[in-house]
Amino acid sequence: MSPANPSSAQTVAGTPEQLPAVVTRLFKGVMYAESDEKVWQSLLGLTSQVRDYVSVLGLDLILDESEGYAFLRSREDPDGTLPRLIARRTLTFNVSLLLALLRGRMLEFDTNSSELRLIMTEQDIADMVSVFLPESSNEARVLDRLGADIKKVVELGFLRKLKGQADTYEVARILKAYVDAQWLEEFDARLADYRATLGGEPLAGAPAGGAVETEESK
Repeated sequence: MSPANPSSAQTVAGTPEQLPAVVTRLFKGVMYAESDEKVWQSLLGLTSQVRDYVSVLGLDLILDESEGYAFLRSREDPDGTLPRLIARRTLTFNVSLLLALLRGRMLEFDTNSSELRLIMTEQDIADMVSVFLPESSNEARVLDRLGADIKKVVELGFLRKLKGQADTYEVARILKAYVDAQWLEEFDARLADYRATLGGEPLAGAPAGGAVETEESK
């Protein structure tokens, strides 16, 4: 299920003069077709030039025209010879679990629903996470911790709070680009680790869950 891109049919060739503005915008964060329509059009007309430009800096352009987003990602650099221009954060166990579950829910949604936007309330998210918690969990403490985790996921750009609707969020489709197929292939093993960890004190002192490249330049 991919949201329609109202601009794609009207794509025009970009000019070299527009290249600095496009690259600068990408360094500021994820670019969305719906909110950056003018720069998005320039990007579509200058895609090859943008790829060549950022490649010199050790970056790749990740562009999904059908989903309507683009961002920069650092190339793999096993020798550590390239400076890292895009920050990479290690996620906490709790946030990693939440992202995994949201990605799984999006996969189900795309398979079974004709709707374009996955909307979840905070209670929906709590119900989804609670399946992985021991029965002895302190519910008040868990909900308080979950609120902080949701806030973090909003900051990362994977949840968007809906205006005028209390505790209601849209799951951002860019999550598919970060939690990719390889990550999902390891999902069952990760969940086994999660359950083992949650067999002790729930949602406290848990190990880091992984790393994610944010869209913030250093």
